[in-house]
Amino acid sequence: MDRLVKNDSVRGLPVLRFQKNHLCQDCEKGKMNKASHKPKPEPCKSDILDILHVDLCGPMKTKSIGKKRYILVVVDDYSRYTWVKFLKSKDETSEVLINLVKTIQTNKQKQVKIVRSDNGTEFKNNTLQAFYEDQGCQINACLFRSSFVSLG
Repeated sequence: MDRLVKNDSVRGLPVLRFQKNHLCQDCEKGKMNKASHKPKPEPCKSDILDILHVDLCGPMKTKSIGKKRYILVVVDDYSRYTWVKFLKSKDETSEVLINLVKTIQTNKQKQVKIVRSDNGTEFKNNTLQAFYEDQGCQINACLFRSSFVSLG
């Protein structure tokens, strides 16, 4: 910017003096780095598909390209691999989750042991309960916010 002002390269540009190596307040915030998280005291003893974390987000104010307002997120605890499915309504959750779990188990040739959710009503129904019992999955409902350890 300083060169543009000095060389009068842009018409109508106000004559301002810019300080070298000075960042505006917003740029400083954008360049801030967070402190890294402390490592876990003990390594993860689980294996792929031992624990799946599931959550449903929504309704979103803005619809997706496919006119969907809900997002189903499934995370494998061991690998942190994440599956994301877009839903039109909350009542699709059971069907989509069952199909996703079946597909994951088929692809990985391994059984899901524990499904952990935030205890939302979309995860507490007879359809999912029967599916989990049939598959031999354990349901572990917890509040995600309280399950994180404070690092500060």
